[in-house]
This record gives sequence, structure tokens and C-alpha cells, in this order.
Amino acid sequence: MFRALPVPVRVASVPTPAYLEHMRVIGRMCTDVKMSTPISTDGLSGPSDCNCLAVRQAARHVTQFYDQFLAPIGLRTTQFSILAKLRRLGPMTINALAADLVMDRTTLGRNLLPLERDGLITVETGRRDRRSKEVRLTEAGATRFRAGIKGWTQAQKQFAAAFGAERTVELRTLLHAVAATELGFP
Repeated sequence: MFRALPVPVRVASVPTPAYLEHMRVIGRMCTDVKMSTPISTDGLSGPSDCNCLAVRQAARHVTQFYDQFLAPIGLRTTQFSILAKLRRLGPMTINALAADLVMDRTTLGRNLLPLERDGLITVETGRRDRRSKEVRLTEAGATRFRAGIKGWTQAQKQFAAAFGAERTVELRTLLHAVAATELGFP
């Protein structure tokens, strides 16, 4: 049975023994099971060079951090992002919202259910295309979003203080570029 491993914290830029052990375990997990050889392509040494793993670990780390700030208002980071997108852009079809969030429809659907259950959004038949479903922010959703801004702002400030204000801007710019890059799916 798979058990999620907590990612040990790195102190400054010096890896702790727990972090090094974590990366060794991840390295064992990221092997070609059939050949039992480490992952290597184009001279990359192994799992520490895996772009996907690095991005996913960072995403989980930052998501858990932001979730702590949004927990008092009963939202998770993804839910807050959905409310923010609807507040900024207005009603959207599920397809358009999923595309804008770079999220598949199934994952979006799972995130919409608790928001709809709690009356923060409505999902209705589309006004322009009766075959589509349109997601709308309710007044209760707008109120919950406004309540979350304080926690989100605190998370933003604390992240920038820990990571560095200039690096934070550079990281955000880089991540937007990554999300917009056509990777040429097989």
C-alpha cells in the first residue's frame, strides 16, 4: 500500500539529513520497475532532475501552506481560486473555467461539489448554449471570498518574506510561462 511521505524541510540552502534521506527514498521510487535502473535521459542523473516531481513537490508544499491560512474560513486553496476566478471574470461554463484554471473537468467537478453544496456557487444550464453548464458565484460565495482575502494576503506576504520578494515575482512569472508553454503532448 502506498503511503505519502512527508517532505522534510530544507534549512536555508543546506539539505538536512532528513531531506537527503527523503530524496534517496524518492530516488528509489522513481526507478524503472521493469529494468530496476534509475531514471536518466539526456544525461540527467535521476529523480532530483525530474521536472514533474520538482514542480509537484513545490505545488504540494505551497498548497499546504496556503491551505493553513484559508482553513479558518472553511476553504481550500483550489476552492478559493475558483471563487476568485468567478468573481473576477463572472459566470463561466465548466469547460471555460477548467481551461482557465488548467484543470481537467473531472477534478474541477470534484472541487465544485462542496462549493455548490455550501451555496457559494450555482451550476446552471448555460444561457447561450443550453447543452453547457454555467458556474456562477453567489452572494454567499462573494462574502466567503472576501473573508478569505485576509488569509490569502497573509500567505502571500509570508511566502514573499520567506522566499524573497524579487524571487517570488520571478517565480510567478516563470510559472505562468510554464503553464502557457505548448509542450506537444504525444
